[in-house]
Amino acid sequence: IGAAKLIVVVAIFLLTFYVISQVFEIKMEANLGHIFARSALDAAARSTKPPRYKCGISKACPEKHFAFKMASGAANVVGPKICVEDNVLMSAVKNNVGRGINVALVNGKTGEPLDTKFFDMWGGDVAPFIEFLKSIQDGTIVLMGTYDDGATKLNDEARKLIAELGSTSIANLGFRDNWVFCGGKGIKTKSPFEQHIKNNKDTNKYEGWPEVVEMEGCIPQKQD
Repeated sequence: IGAAKLIVVVAIFLLTFYVISQVFEIKMEANLGHIFARSALDAAARSTKPPRYKCGISKACPEKHFAFKMASGAANVVGPKICVEDNVLMSAVKNNVGRGINVALVNGKTGEPLDTKFFDMWGGDVAPFIEFLKSIQDGTIVLMGTYDDGATKLNDEARKLIAELGSTSIANLGFRDNWVFCGGKGIKTKSPFEQHIKNNKDTNKYEGWPEVVEMEGCIPQKQD
């Protein structure tokens, strides 16, 4: 009788061990399956995630070109933003923008930032802006964006100097128009990089201002 009990106990023990081991293996397989499935999903997500280009533009620039993206101000609330080669040169976050015309200068050969300034064309004086425009060196990339109002104090001399940088819209820039422009000192042709929206109470997105204008592109590197 004792031997029979021992055999039963051993059998129960072995059966219990077998069941536990089977359950454990199933759990292990399920966990491993879950891990592999997650890895596969993560890999798929990484492979399908769209690539990010400099300044967040929609496609990569070719060799010997500088990527840029810019936006005008939004009414008198959010300032403009200018980015070149993944370097945010001017923005509300950097706290270096202001009412009027915001200007960023970039070295046309290296893409390195040279200067940033804003000129109040509502309550300020156009004379310092004119002097600044005259001081820009040949081969410099010039990016401009309006905020609030960029036109009231502009005179013919200032408009002519901006036109010489490649702008075609500056002659028609009016009170509270939104405008972004990228040109260069010494440019021989009109710049293809310019956006202009007129202030029109019938079409304005904001009560007294038109919608924000945005622009992106690839600036050719200056060659010797």
